[in-house]
Amino acid sequence: MRMDRRKFLTSGVVGASGVLLGCTGLAARPAVAAPANPYGLVPLGRTGLKVSRIGFGTGMRGGNRESNQTRLGKDAFEGLLRAAYDRGVRLFDMADMYGTHAYVGRALQDKPRGDYVLVTKMWVRRGGIPEPERPDANVLVDRFRKELGTDVIDLVLLHCMTAPTWTDEQKRQMDILENLKAKRIIRAHGASIHSLAALQACAASPWVDSVHARINPFGVAMDGSADQVAPLLKALHDAGKGVVGMKLVGEGKFRDDDQKKSESVRYVLGLGTVDTMVVGFEKIEEVDDFATRVAAALAQKAKA
Repeated sequence: MRMDRRKFLTSGVVGASGVLLGCTGLAARPAVAAPANPYGLVPLGRTGLKVSRIGFGTGMRGGNRESNQTRLGKDAFEGLLRAAYDRGVRLFDMADMYGTHAYVGRALQDKPRGDYVLVTKMWVRRGGIPEPERPDANVLVDRFRKELGTDVIDLVLLHCMTAPTWTDEQKRQMDILENLKAKRIIRAHGASIHSLAALQACAASPWVDSVHARINPFGVAMDGSADQVAPLLKALHDAGKGVVGMKLVGEGKFRDDDQKKSESVRYVLGLGTVDTMVVGFEKIEEVDDFATRVAAALAQKAKA
């Protein structure tokens, strides 16, 4: 799975050509017209990364290095990751807290490394992971790379920032991550955000390359109402930050509500400020269902 770092960095991130591939034991998906391709590659702000419009989140009900995805078992989870890749997913979102590095690394080990983007998060708060120690970012990133079987991690985030002063409190870890980026051990850094105040701090911070933010039109599992969050996402987008939307399905609360799922996708895509959407899929039918809704929303947007 390893490849020469210089070759990887100069090759760029390439991905799906617009043809959605099938996988062993699963029906192939038909080609989708480029304007409505739910897996089309888009820039992640000014990070230099290109990601699929749909990302695979691996931390549904995650904590203490477990998640609903890991609870599927090795074969089922890794098969699901490969099936999503074959559909066209090129963004895989992980965290130390979820315990999903090794699963993703094994599932993608035979795929071209420059063909997908790996995102992970380091946990600096109390609880959440089994150990009481909180090593510095360089120690953690070295472990993450070993678990993933890769020399370079595309995006590393500080996980679950809530304080309005988090950019001051996490200065040491931010400096270490900046140094790792300079050494090309990681390609970008940022934060996953869980409060309005912490989200506001992101736009003002030149250190932040990309932000994971919770967004849907209903204010469910979010940091505030959609009317409060949307302007902050615009500020992030206008500042050149990558914006990754989370909780589009309300942390699973809309799973069985077709109307809300479609409305959420239309709303988030309509903002024009969210680069990609990460969803914690637990079966391939959920990937296909979400992709169908994204394709429909993109087609509708193109006609508007």
